[in-house]
Amino acid sequence: MTRLNGKVAIITGGGTGIGRSIALAMGRERAKVAVLGRRRGALEPVVTELTQSGTEGIAIVCDVTRGEETRQAVQETERAFGKVNVLVNNAGMLSVTTVESISEEDWDRVMDTNLKGPFLMSRAVLPAFRRAGGGAIVNIGSVLGLVAMKDRAAYCASKGGVVLLTKAMAVDHAHENIRVNCICPAIVETDFVKDLFSQSEAGRKARDARIGTLPLGRFGQPHDVAELAAFLASDESSWITGTAIPVDGGLSAY
Repeated sequence: MTRLNGKVAIITGGGTGIGRSIALAMGRERAKVAVLGRRRGALEPVVTELTQSGTEGIAIVCDVTRGEETRQAVQETERAFGKVNVLVNNAGMLSVTTVESISEEDWDRVMDTNLKGPFLMSRAVLPAFRRAGGGAIVNIGSVLGLVAMKDRAAYCASKGGVVLLTKAMAVDHAHENIRVNCICPAIVETDFVKDLFSQSEAGRKARDARIGTLPLGRFGQPHDVAELAAFLASDESSWITGTAIPVDGGLSAY
């Protein structure tokens, strides 16, 4: 598998879960990968796996809510690999709240991470894309940016913003050979999600009830998202931009 051979990709939130799976998938496709996150300890094992798979990777500590850190991360990637072709905006956080139950500070934290982060990273990477003759941005949104769910007001608002940010950037930068697409997963079985459901009878019932909302009858797996991200980063999707693609086991088909 070499459809990303010669490309350089930046993955935010790349140390765990979906981000880790995307980084490894792009490595298997022979991209060189910069793995970004706030904790170096979570990033280094991913870089080791990339190296063992036969590609190059670097770990960059970066808080995507801080503009200067995003600029420095792009510059460090370009210095290491000579160019940047792909950005995957994966870093994000969940909030189980209503507009009444969330504090103003927590609302700002959700918006900063889920929406401001993709804005800052995308802005930071545009000059590098232009030097490379174009590029691809893959935003990891959520099916809850397309449909709503109880107790997710801030999260839905932030991910809905990501969907429309995707479309706006796609229109603004298409003439520069810069494509922007959004993947909208439903619940994906990462370590974080596994911890949401206790091993008690009540926890198992809650898990089964959640699976019951998905027509395909299972939670998503990180690779379900990662393989689509690799496709959207590749030249195979060269006529696809401005899309928000549900990867949700059929949830949004209702």
